[in-house]
Amino acid sequence: MIPNKIFFTKGVGIHKDRLASFEAALRDAKIEKFNLVYVSSIFPANCKTVTPEEGLKYLSPGEVVFCVMARSETNEPNRLVSSAIGVALPQDTNRYGYLSEHHAHGETGEKSGEYAEDLAATMLATTLGLEFDPDKAWDERKQLYDAAPEIFKTRHFVQSAEGNKHGLWTTTLAAAVLIRAD
Repeated sequence: MIPNKIFFTKGVGIHKDRLASFEAALRDAKIEKFNLVYVSSIFPANCKTVTPEEGLKYLSPGEVVFCVMARSETNEPNRLVSSAIGVALPQDTNRYGYLSEHHAHGETGEKSGEYAEDLAATMLATTLGLEFDPDKAWDERKQLYDAAPEIFKTRHFVQSAEGNKHGLWTTTLAAAVLIRAD
């Protein structure tokens, strides 16, 4: 099965039980009805990005659904947690791209998102044979990637939250949901 559609979603859940907090985050992301199978980080060639609303039309409750997911959780009051998915796509849509997941504590959503985006772009750049200096800051490498004709687009999807002030479990998640829509 090679997916031909993908959507990105994110959510936050808060509950006294860790698992119920994760379930609440899945509900917030609107993917709680599926049997989720985590896969590694390839964005299939010729795969079209759709909105969550459109993508959900192709799925049925109980269906086994493949996704790349980042998940972070805490029960420490006010502890910052974030989950991010990075995306890097080649100019040639007949080639595959990369998805990355990043789970963090103590990072802002912006920092987590940029890290995940950088990771996906770095994986794609090395696959395409682009030379880059991994010690340069993300902003400098992003300029290089943006200027490289082989890379079409990089972006990220991130969810962050502060741990519940009363010590309830707080879960963040970000997911890339892969669909085969015939």
